[in-house]
Amino acid sequence: MGALHFIGFRGDEYGRAVLLFGKPDFIHRHWDVRAQKEIVEGDVAVFAQHDPDSEPYPIAFNDSHVGLPG
Repeated sequence: MGALHFIGFRGDEYGRAVLLFGKPDFIHRHWDVRAQKEIVEGDVAVFAQHDPDSEPYPIAFNDSHVGLPG
């Protein structure tokens, strides 16, 4: 099985998604070109706010610090 990606989660919906899908391997705060490139065939992408067929933001947000202390 591929990786599990959560995209655009901001609040309580994260907890509900974890109950349904399990803990994600990756969290993308935005649907941007970086997130789009990191999702490969076989992965599962769970969208909180965006339509998966919508165009991603043309710029890449650096959200690699999410969840890291400091």
